[in-house]
Amino acid sequence: MQMLFQQDVGKQTPDQVRATFWQAGDKVEPEVQGFAEDLFRVANVNLEKIDELIAANSKHWRLERMPAVDRNLLRMAIGEMIGFRSTPFPIVINEALEIGRRYSAPESINFLNGVLDAIARSLLDR
Repeated sequence: MQMLFQQDVGKQTPDQVRATFWQAGDKVEPEVQGFAEDLFRVANVNLEKIDELIAANSKHWRLERMPAVDRNLLRMAIGEMIGFRSTPFPIVINEALEIGRRYSAPESINFLNGVLDAIARSLLDR
């Protein structure tokens, strides 16, 4: 989520994010870094589709008007739903909400849950 946030708010390309993100923070396990990079890649490859899903499932909210944390948290979770179908959607949603509780405003949690639940149902119907 932080990589997507850096790209979005910092107006950086995916390559710029990859070049600087891991230098700025603490070391993480190689598996964690690999999964984060895979998730970042999948979210970027599917960004247009992801943003369309968000727009279609977030009534009365334009994507650019959403808080940046919420927008990128949705992108991350939907990217995981699309790119890692073996992970059950309720787990993806729960993990996203846990991150949201840490980084988003308290009033965002119900919004995030509603949007992610609607998108999960639409993806299951496909």
